[in-house]
Amino acid sequence: MEQIDFAQFWQERRLCMLASPRPDGTIHQVPVGATFDAERQLVRVITSGSSYKARNLRRHPGSRVAVSQVEGRWWSTVEGRATVSAEPERVAEAVRRYAERYREPRPNPERVVIEIAIDRLLGNVQPS
Repeated sequence: MEQIDFAQFWQERRLCMLASPRPDGTIHQVPVGATFDAERQLVRVITSGSSYKARNLRRHPGSRVAVSQVEGRWWSTVEGRATVSAEPERVAEAVRRYAERYREPRPNPERVVIEIAIDRLLGNVQPS
């Protein structure tokens, strides 16, 4: 079977979906731009601190979330525990990585980063 390089799959520009639990146990799923940090085993998502996903995850730190992306028959999902940070250094690193994968994001003084510590990989695109 043909293989796709995992790191490259997570570097190419494509939309992702973030799934996180709501307080009532249902799933909140939204499109996001996400970046993969192989060295730290993190996925980062930048967003406004006032977004539902950020507010919800701040109220429930360490919630398990999933980020998925698909291209044709190829797909990859990373799962892990999420934290939200407004620390300038962490937000700046997330913005830098986002700009590399997508484009320079618009200025947003309320920006935060959702960091997902990867503990599970699913899909047919996985590291060798």
